[in-house]
Amino acid sequence: MLYARYITVKQGCSYPTSVLEIDKIYLVGLNNERVLFDKEVVHEFVKKGLIIRVYKEPYYPKLIAVTGPKGEKYVRSEPNDTPNDNLLRLPRA
Repeated sequence: MLYARYITVKQGCSYPTSVLEIDKIYLVGLNNERVLFDKEVVHEFVKKGLIIRVYKEPYYPKLIAVTGPKGEKYVRSEPNDTPNDNLLRLPRA
């Protein structure tokens, strides 16, 4: 199982309010290795069927591949009862 554990945001964006402002996502695997990927690469992983969950208890929501209105590829977490996307709740790397 892979988990999204940390994010980096676009330059000049200290407090993101949208997952579109995420630049890169650290994925952590079974051996606790930490690998940094562009959000577009994570989008392709999810689109190809790889299950990646956001490391936020107690939900661990899955990531969903999304293409924005301007063709930007990104991911977001599946909805739950939190007001903001769980990816935005991850610590910054």
